[in-house]
Amino acid sequence: MYTTALTRPLVTSLTEDAVTAPSMHNAQPWKFVHRTGTDTVELHGDRSRRMPREDPDHRALHLGCGAALFGLRVAAAHRGLRPVVRLLPDPEDPWHLADARLVNGTGDENLAALHDALSRRHTSRFPFTEEPVPSEILDGLRAAALLEGCRLVVPGAWHTDTVMELVHTSQLFEAADQAVRTEIAAWTRTGAAGEGPATEGIPSYALGPRQYDVTSPVRDFDTPRQIPGRTSARFEKTPQIALLGTTDDTPKDWLKAGQAMHRILLQATLDGLATSVMSQPLEWPELRAHARDPESSTGHVHMVIRLGYGPRGRATPRRPVSEVLAFR
Repeated sequence: MYTTALTRPLVTSLTEDAVTAPSMHNAQPWKFVHRTGTDTVELHGDRSRRMPREDPDHRALHLGCGAALFGLRVAAAHRGLRPVVRLLPDPEDPWHLADARLVNGTGDENLAALHDALSRRHTSRFPFTEEPVPSEILDGLRAAALLEGCRLVVPGAWHTDTVMELVHTSQLFEAADQAVRTEIAAWTRTGAAGEGPATEGIPSYALGPRQYDVTSPVRDFDTPRQIPGRTSARFEKTPQIALLGTTDDTPKDWLKAGQAMHRILLQATLDGLATSVMSQPLEWPELRAHARDPESSTGHVHMVIRLGYGPRGRATPRRPVSEVLAFR
């Protein structure tokens, strides 16, 4: 194993893969920095993309950045590089989230195998069929979480019902909170005048159909019903969900969970599954604690992942690499 300085074209290409990662409301809250002549890519959180009402402690921001870090690891392994990651390397700068040294040597074949899924993984807010996900696939997704130091819990019927009740309750909380609705609207792209850049946020084509019932596992970002022509559909009666969690609840755990989330979603994509994520009930402290299974050792749930068979979502826009990568 030996190190070598990274070239600008290589770092640019790695970053293009990394930013395909999911993030809350597609806010893309990451910045990458490469210092000329080094073998290291730095990952920083972008403070301008904070969501003070929905994510006051920046947990979701860390999850998104952790997912981008995992995408960088996959991209590096695909190119025969071995990523050596250090989380929160600067105690004086909490926004410096990770350093990834990319060294020559034997790459991680398991990481490299996920590369094809980077461009294929998209959130699907469409109905899934009632076909159950085979146990062997779920076991593989649990193993993917463990590789990143996290746990993926597939709840039974009563726990699934509990989580769906929390989803419904969070919808009511959201409907009653004007500040939350305003924040969501700032990241939704309906085509109306005065909205933010089209390279970020959730475009109308990614919203999926309206839902008939109030127990749907898909968040409706068009609650004011501003987008004409959206069709309606009935979603699966009993969604297949999985809960991603960690024992502790620190920024380092959030970064680990973000990496695990992306690893799970990429593996699920290769397994032929459609996926979406639900953070809505986890954005309310009074609800989040009730999402965990009291019989599980997972102390803190970071994401609810919906899995199943159905239409794949379309790619959502990404900011140009020139906006998220700096060379110094």
